[in-house]
Amino acid sequence: MIAAVVVLLVLLTGLPLVGLSLVGAPIGPYLEFPPQTHVVQPAPFSWPVFLVLSLSVVWAVGPVVWRLIASRRSDRTQFRSLRPFPWWGWAGALVTGLSWVVAWNRFPWCSALQPHTFTPLWLGYILIVNGWTLRRTGRCLLLDSPGKFFMLFPLSAAFWWSCEYLNRFVQNWYYVGAEDLTPWQYLVQATIPFSTVLPSVRSTMDLLASFPEVTAGMDRLPPLRCHRQRWAAAALLIAASAGLTGIGIWPASLFPLVWVAPLFLITALQMFMGAETIFSRAEEGDWSEMWLAAVAALICGFCWEMWNSKSLAHWEYAIPAVHRFKLFEMPLLGYAGYLPFGLECLAVTKFIFAHHVGHRLKPR
Repeated sequence: MIAAVVVLLVLLTGLPLVGLSLVGAPIGPYLEFPPQTHVVQPAPFSWPVFLVLSLSVVWAVGPVVWRLIASRRSDRTQFRSLRPFPWWGWAGALVTGLSWVVAWNRFPWCSALQPHTFTPLWLGYILIVNGWTLRRTGRCLLLDSPGKFFMLFPLSAAFWWSCEYLNRFVQNWYYVGAEDLTPWQYLVQATIPFSTVLPSVRSTMDLLASFPEVTAGMDRLPPLRCHRQRWAAAALLIAASAGLTGIGIWPASLFPLVWVAPLFLITALQMFMGAETIFSRAEEGDWSEMWLAAVAALICGFCWEMWNSKSLAHWEYAIPAVHRFKLFEMPLLGYAGYLPFGLECLAVTKFIFAHHVGHRLKPR
């Protein structure tokens, strides 16, 4: 496992730099810390690109949504609360509510707190979602697997730092209000919020799993057959390596690969090790776990963008060719990126943990 992690990190960090070297671009600016992600002007909006990408999303997601609608049963499982909503869930709601008020207002008496509302917002969210899951199912990730739950926080910080690194090449987002921080301040003030990403997505997955209609029919889809694991792993490794190299050469065209190439790379390494991947259950026709991950990330993405939109310290986007029809700061088509991002979150947890984190939590 350690060797696989080392290989992953070397390829993830090294291949984009190889791409820069191939075109003779300087490497220094991409290794600055704090990262100097300059505000860039994206390529102008293009209707052909927008329509092609939109149709691709519809082609990928449409059949799944149709299957969900067709599989809805009239005799839905009757919800019966197994436990009362826990006190710590109410505490989380209070923390999120207060943090939301502080984030979206400019009260002089709390000006020192206004740049730091991201973390309490999401810690409160995590408590709310785990409390809701406990109420619906009698179990939750926080109480059932506390060791793995708390390990998700440092793993999440490392994971999102890797996303920040890849963003240096494509510069799809940049932060407002972090320009004057020292390297130490930036490290601390970025790492702590980054640590909440995976716990938020994973906890949301477990809550969604308690609603049978969310995954109706997803365990009876056509199986994903793969008869030659080694050949498939090699193909994924080559595709991922080419993609990571390519974002150093053609960032304006290959920026979506920031969310796809690492997923292929992780999957290829898992297949070479003979470990479970996010696609393993799909070989039996069960796509529900991947669907839960994608939808959970989309829900978290909506909340990320909503809370970010009026916060003092926030991020903005510069996405080539599709930067139009914004919902908060994110262009509408950009939300489609949260779907593969959810798969990436799931793949990272499976890569680090031998088995998936938590349980499939459903009403009893």
